[in-house]
Amino acid sequence: MRRKAARIVRFVAASTLLFAYGSSAQVASPPPSAPPAASSTAAPSTAVPPAAASPAAAGETPFASPRAGFVRTPSAPTAWGGPRSGSEATLSDRVVSYRIQARLDPAKHTVDGQQQLTWRNRSDRPVSAVFLHLYLNAFESEGSTFFSERRVLASQGGSRGIAEVKKGEWGYIDLGNVEQDGAALKWHYVHPDGGPATDHTVVRVDLAQPVPAGGSVTLDMNFHSQLPRVIERTGYVGSFHLVGQWFPKIGVLELPGERGATEPRWNVHEFHFNSEFYADFGEFDVRITAPRDYVIGAVGEQQGEPAPEGSELTWHFVQADVHDFAWMAAPGYQSIDGEYTGPGSPRVKVRVLYPAEYAASAKPVLKASIDSLAYFSSTLGPYPYKTLTAVVPPFNAAEAGGMEYPTFFTADSYREVEPKTTNEYLLDFVTIHEFGHGYFYGLLASNEFEEPMLDEGLNEYWDDRMLRERKQVLYMTTPFWKFFGVEPPMPSFMLERMTARLRKPSDPLGENSWDRLSSADYATVYSRTATAMHDLEERLGKEVMEKAFRHYYDLWHFRHPSIADLQAAVAESSGKPEIVAQVFDQYVYGTARIDDSVTDIVSEEVLPLAGVSMKDGRRTEVSSDDNDKAVEKQREAWKKAHPDAAPGTGPFPWKTTVTVWRDGASVPQTLKVSFMDGSVETVRWNDDRRWARFAFTKPVKGASAELDPDRKIYLDANKLDDSRTVEANHAASKRWTADLAAVLQGLFSVLGTL
Repeated sequence: MRRKAARIVRFVAASTLLFAYGSSAQVASPPPSAPPAASSTAAPSTAVPPAAASPAAAGETPFASPRAGFVRTPSAPTAWGGPRSGSEATLSDRVVSYRIQARLDPAKHTVDGQQQLTWRNRSDRPVSAVFLHLYLNAFESEGSTFFSERRVLASQGGSRGIAEVKKGEWGYIDLGNVEQDGAALKWHYVHPDGGPATDHTVVRVDLAQPVPAGGSVTLDMNFHSQLPRVIERTGYVGSFHLVGQWFPKIGVLELPGERGATEPRWNVHEFHFNSEFYADFGEFDVRITAPRDYVIGAVGEQQGEPAPEGSELTWHFVQADVHDFAWMAAPGYQSIDGEYTGPGSPRVKVRVLYPAEYAASAKPVLKASIDSLAYFSSTLGPYPYKTLTAVVPPFNAAEAGGMEYPTFFTADSYREVEPKTTNEYLLDFVTIHEFGHGYFYGLLASNEFEEPMLDEGLNEYWDDRMLRERKQVLYMTTPFWKFFGVEPPMPSFMLERMTARLRKPSDPLGENSWDRLSSADYATVYSRTATAMHDLEERLGKEVMEKAFRHYYDLWHFRHPSIADLQAAVAESSGKPEIVAQVFDQYVYGTARIDDSVTDIVSEEVLPLAGVSMKDGRRTEVSSDDNDKAVEKQREAWKKAHPDAAPGTGPFPWKTTVTVWRDGASVPQTLKVSFMDGSVETVRWNDDRRWARFAFTKPVKGASAELDPDRKIYLDANKLDDSRTVEANHAASKRWTADLAAVLQGLFSVLGTL
């Protein structure tokens, strides 16, 4: 999901200013505007205390713990059916199938649906109850887990999803009758994470007949979804509808050896404010009925032309080997089509749907989408689907932008897209980022609840690699500064480190999505992961890192890897497990920071010393005065013999001493010492010492010392203290003074014309 674009905008604004000025939940009734809990056979909703680990009586399949992330034990080789070789009958090991008939009422912003859900029990024991996500209920009232966390997290840092909800703008999903072979089933709300009793995002459905080990069950149900005005990820703005997380979706039954599980468990978390989703692979067969003048875009392949039904049309979409389904509906939308063909991929039809006011965004989104197909296919693995649909949201629907689903995503929207502008960069980046989720969220299907870095973080890193390959940078400018010729370029990885809060990281990267200090700290899952992977790449090598990620993808696509599986794959492929382990221990499982600095550099002549010395078997004394006279005499003689000598040279050698300081975790460093004749000495600092001192004796005086001269360590919180000069250097202050003078001169010139 897009959070980075907002961070970039804030960062550009800040840069402009800088340049210019130097416990047990209580049951509560929902508010009047919220709908009642709906179930014709539902039992009252009851809260599960945070310590509870079981959804029901002892002996039943337990829930995954709210702290189930941070997986350190690699999954079993046979997890999720083992690696997919490509020779299997289906791309994924399909666990679930959905047949849905949906009707959109665009005036009321509602979707009425009938759903047939077939689920296969992969475990070795019968299952007597299943659990469904009702994600839309996150938006039914301020009593949901989503809104409860929003009040705390969003107040401590910027975030999307914090729009005010006005009367009539709430969203919810009413689950109606649920049947198993014609038998009505009872269901009730549960709280796997110990959230408030007023959260209705997870339900337990008690089966009439248990599902035997290896057997399947088919459930027929109806539901009514009221879309919210777009708050986050889903909803409507005017006549535009982005319909995501809109149907009852079954949770994931994890087995021993899968993502740290030691026994079968239901992984079915409540909808948290900063979290996204996790589901089994399966098949979707969805029919959507909407008014004739509405254009529909959706996950998967459209089956023929829409079928007329009076004043409506029914659109039919099918897609297998995915784990979610979303769609958009709006009148007046236009489309532009393209195509991608590449080794190992089918012919991919690429479509961009856009409103007339943002026509300028359509072609750039199409190009960035096709370029992304080529880059991700060549560096990770071939894109396996036949379609890709990108949607440009309409005016006033920014919260609908930057969201991903399999084969389907929403981009950004701009009226003007000129080369080398912030608009161009953001439009391209968000397109690449949302497409990239199709790999890290879609094909690799990591658990975004528990380990968001595997999706948001790794995707951000691979997006930055693509931008680097494109030589595409963000021009940190505004029309005001562009007028004065100020257009500093910012490479994507540099931008990541500047927004990653490296000085004082609050949470390990491997933490779950909701146990974060603030939304702003959660956002560093993107930037700090990208920065950590960048530095790991610098230590392993670009080609080695790419080979390692391709190995990770080969092993885990169409499965559900954990952080431990990522570490194991990179360690195995790179052949350097100790380096990989250090990075994961420090940043993924810990909150280490790096801040190495050059604290001192001194360069002094190595002069003869006064005192008593042994010469020809006899002791000879040289006083300080005599020694000073002799030194001066040698200097004068040398100057006469070398009238054009370069500065920093003389009759005596020079000893240059550099002191470096480590304020944080250790990381291999290179120290580069430059001398006044242009020569250079380098030394490696690769130990755990808090400080170190390095001395160099040469015929010439030292000039400067610099840590990380090749700028490989982006995790260093402060790069400004990485270097020092022997003599004071005022070049920077002179440059800033000159720039400010130029700006003032320009302003006065403008004022003089008024």
